[in-house]
Amino acid sequence: MDTQYEGSKGNPVQITEDEAAVYDRQIRLWGLEAQQRMRNATILVIRLRGTATETIKNIVLAGIGKLVIFDWEEVSEEDLGAGFFYRDEDVGKKRVDAAKARIEALNPLVSVQAMRHPTLLERESLDALVMSVDLVCVTDWDREGLIKINEVCRRFGKPFYTGGTFGLLGYIFCDLLKHDYISPDRSAPKEAPRNVKASLVYSPLPVALRHRWTGLTKRQTKELNPTVVHVILALWEYQSTHEGKLPDDIDAAPELEQIANSILTTSDVNRQVLTSVPRDLIDTVSTSAAHEFSPTCAVVGGMLAQDILKALAAREAPMANFFTFDGNTGGGSVCRMNM
Repeated sequence: MDTQYEGSKGNPVQITEDEAAVYDRQIRLWGLEAQQRMRNATILVIRLRGTATETIKNIVLAGIGKLVIFDWEEVSEEDLGAGFFYRDEDVGKKRVDAAKARIEALNPLVSVQAMRHPTLLERESLDALVMSVDLVCVTDWDREGLIKINEVCRRFGKPFYTGGTFGLLGYIFCDLLKHDYISPDRSAPKEAPRNVKASLVYSPLPVALRHRWTGLTKRQTKELNPTVVHVILALWEYQSTHEGKLPDDIDAAPELEQIANSILTTSDVNRQVLTSVPRDLIDTVSTSAAHEFSPTCAVVGGMLAQDILKALAAREAPMANFFTFDGNTGGGSVCRMNM
């Protein structure tokens, strides 16, 4: 039964000589202790669309211990564009069933469990699933669903990541609770470099969404690209009022524009930088947000995997805490929202 999670908790697994040979380059990069943390990590990835496939590829190749994939939907023809785990003959099959063998082929040292039953989203089942893993990553989901899972992760002290794309735009949010990591000591002399322990305290998604931009200078505001941030927030709000559906027609542009500008006003962005969201971007997003583009998924999924590995390794500061990507310009920025 796929409603039962096969727990992997117990004594930490030590990296064998054969595994050390496979991961030699990575061990040289971030050290044996960091690789050991990855080797003992169980990661849950919920929803297997384009962003998730890129993220899964990278964390599996890096050498996590176990991957649990959970998706209740079937492969569609559109999934073939950005989901490189899927083939033409997979259309109509459950995504997790189509992807599992190809994920396992990437790195046979990683255990993969596929779960497909939608009842896992119910309270007790979801609690049990989250409790049994080390980190949760949800991709391409609506705001209410993300808040729900973030809350469960908080209750059980589990780090939470989410990422996704809306056409040419993308985002990543993370709530790592209180995260300790090792950081280079910038004050140490060059001839005697040393590391120091540092910490970051994160906010859950509902708190982050109440972020206000008050007090930022014109330059600081520009660097954070508030336009893309507010369009993504507007798309989440649009979904919440349209039964989870994204805009997919130019006729949706006036409503999306009104939502975006309303959020912009509430968040108190420096008006010297942005007084309203550009209509041409609204028009583009209104027709593209519901569709996946492989390059955007590759960038966002790659960034998401990189930050998950960084959090597991605890060797550098992870993202803090909301990353946005604009495929129109190829630029990305990280906004610290209510941290």
